[in-house]
Amino acid sequence: MSRIADKFAELKKKGEKALITFITAGDHGLDTTRELIREMEKSGADIIELGVPFSDPMADGPTIQKASERALAAGTTLEGILAMVTSVRNVSQVPIILMGYFNPVFRYGIRRFAADAAAAGVDGVLLVDLPPEEAALFKGEAAAQGLDVIFLLTPTSDAGRMEKVAAMASGFLYYVSVTGVTGARKNVADSVPAAVAQIKERLDLPVAVGFGIADPSQAGMVAAVADGVVVGSALVKLFEEFRGDKLKEQMTRFIAELKAGMAGK
Repeated sequence: MSRIADKFAELKKKGEKALITFITAGDHGLDTTRELIREMEKSGADIIELGVPFSDPMADGPTIQKASERALAAGTTLEGILAMVTSVRNVSQVPIILMGYFNPVFRYGIRRFAADAAAAGVDGVLLVDLPPEEAALFKGEAAAQGLDVIFLLTPTSDAGRMEKVAAMASGFLYYVSVTGVTGARKNVADSVPAAVAQIKERLDLPVAVGFGIADPSQAGMVAAVADGVVVGSALVKLFEEFRGDKLKEQMTRFIAELKAGMAGK
């Protein structure tokens, strides 16, 4: 099994759910990303998503768009991100997912990317603009290297789309709790429990829910019905306000609170 599958299995045995934290790689520099990966893991993050910055992040709201701009301005590249993950593997085995858009991967070269990502210690890839109908080539190269390919399901996904995703996905399924772009919201959609139940009836993979989860209370509500909770914009927003040790302090405190909220504490 992959590190991702192992983590979900480990948490299931303990009666816990996965906290999946997202930050944009290279926001405030890749050295900061490297340090925060370790700190997030220590604070309770079970799986870490690293956003690959892109100049046209169409699925992202203003918070993550700004993070991509900051990371690109700092000179972040896909090559640099992979080198940073390689160095992280010297001190941590936390599952790491690269999340982003197909264009940077295409420019890098699909086969080369899959090989280099696996060699660096990346565990999975989620390309938000690569639908299952067009993902066969990428899926083949990724699977050959042992990389999980994660796909999105949304409130508008019908049975046909679920079947297509089921045929391609591995690791877990990422359910987008709202229509629209990323961003913290005041409430978790009432439709989430029924939607997660429907997905679980049809697909035999863990289901993680993201987009809009902003605080420990919301994380707890989602954890009650899903296998994992994804928190992104609420964490990325901290980069707008803090740097250095203060950023680390705020990030670790918030992640610990999210994990406690998921446990009903």
